[in-house]
Order: sequence, then structure tokens, then C-alpha cells
Amino acid sequence: MVKFQGEAVCKVDDKGRIVLPAAFRDAFTRAGETDMTMVVKRSVQGTCLNLFTAAAWEQESEKVLEGLDTELNPEHAAFWSKYNAGVHYVTPDGKLSRLNIPSELLSKVGITKEVVFAGVGHKIEIWSKERRDAALMSDEVFQETAARLARKR
Repeated sequence: MVKFQGEAVCKVDDKGRIVLPAAFRDAFTRAGETDMTMVVKRSVQGTCLNLFTAAAWEQESEKVLEGLDTELNPEHAAFWSKYNAGVHYVTPDGKLSRLNIPSELLSKVGITKEVVFAGVGHKIEIWSKERRDAALMSDEVFQETAARLARKR
């Protein structure tokens, strides 16, 4: 499975395309993957976009669906419908590896010019630079959280 780590800042071009950073393209090669088909969707929190490999998306969506009864529970059915709304398959183009992400997704998370790609293991988060800076927890809160989580082990 492809694992994404690190962070990169990029620009959105005049046609709304974003170049997939080399470090994230290279993750496919390291994992022995040749199919670079990806799924992009708005995060559940609505603050960024999530970019999954097609295989990771299948696993993630199956995991979410396991806890739902979309046939008999209307709330579950409505959640599942919203969860899948705005899911788009994208493939980086040719040599430049540009992603053509629908403009409605970019605008919903405030992406206009500067974009942050943040690898978080099984997916890449795509943020507007401003929202990413605001969303990161402070060093103090990070250290407190790390200590609390370590105590739970």
C-alpha cells in the first residue's frame, strides 16, 4: 500500500490544476504501484480535501460502510449519501503530474492560489495555506496530547 509522508506547498495554475509534488509521486514507485488513479473528496470536517489512492479509498469507504445500515436506517442512508457526495476520480496527467480537481471542491475548502499537500499515511490532505496554518495544533497542545496518549498505552 502507498504511504504518504511529508508536506509540500504548491500553486494552483490558471486552469485550476495542481501539480502532485514529486515526493508524493515517488511514493507510488516505492510501493511498486503503477496505477496512479486517485480519489479526491472533501474531508468530513469540511476543512480540506482528502486524496486517496483508489485502493485506499476502497478500504476507507468499506470501513465506514461496515458500521452502517443504509437500507433500514434513514439517518445512516443520508450520512452515506453525503459521505460519497463530491467523490471524484483523478489521475495525474503526463510528465507534469497535474491534478484537475473540480473547482467546486477547491472553492468549498478555500483553495485559490497556494496549496499545502500534507501526507498523513494512507492519504494526502490538500489544504489552503491559510487554513492549514490555522488548523495545526500548537506545540504545547501537541506535547500535552502526546503525553496523554503515551499514558494510555
